[in-house]
Amino acid sequence: MHISRETLSILKNFRDLNSNILISPGNVIKTLTGAKNVMSTAVVEENFPVEFGIWDLTSFLGTVSLFDDPDFDFHEKYVTITNGKSSKVKYFYSEPTLLTVPTKDVVMPSTVVSLTLDESAFSELKKAGSVLGLTDLTIKSDGSDVSATLYDKSNAGSNTYSISIDDVEFEDGAVFNFDFNIDNLRFIPGSYTVNIAEKIVSEFVNADGIDLTYWVALEATSSYTMETVTTGASA
Repeated sequence: MHISRETLSILKNFRDLNSNILISPGNVIKTLTGAKNVMSTAVVEENFPVEFGIWDLTSFLGTVSLFDDPDFDFHEKYVTITNGKSSKVKYFYSEPTLLTVPTKDVVMPSTVVSLTLDESAFSELKKAGSVLGLTDLTIKSDGSDVSATLYDKSNAGSNTYSISIDDVEFEDGAVFNFDFNIDNLRFIPGSYTVNIAEKIVSEFVNADGIDLTYWVALEATSSYTMETVTTGASA
């Protein structure tokens, strides 16, 4: 069987989240960071015939790159990678118990904020964070306007970089800051629909035709409240 460029791109991205992976039979691949604060699932076009673990995704992908048009023949304990009849690699699987793997699917709680981050906005934030040395990102609202702001939470006087978010849904009067470590947002470039629960977790769904979702834990500094309106006492 062949593995598409899109699937290889997903595996390259998953390598940035976790250096190892366990792929189950079927067309769904998953990964989980070692800190267990980011999980991702992708539905791919291939239907893998066996379970196989890869201890070092960098090594595996490097091996695949040796071939122009590789063909994969999956066996019980190894995969044979060939390029026509001239070259062949016998690549052995890892023992599954050595790998960090998701044990259950994420059940997303009720969403209090939904928004769209297009590819240009995501790219702008990543570039600004790199240039300014800012690793913290907050999506916040004062009850009306919503922005994504980069800052350094360890330095009250740090530089900041903000962009306005217009394509957003939330309840009137909601005041919130949902905080992320930008290093946890190592996604395949693209536009994402972002759903955020009041506590614990957020969901980033690829909006560019790839069946790819990331779930990212919110930082403990996140908060969500509703403004209360005080009315005067009647005479």
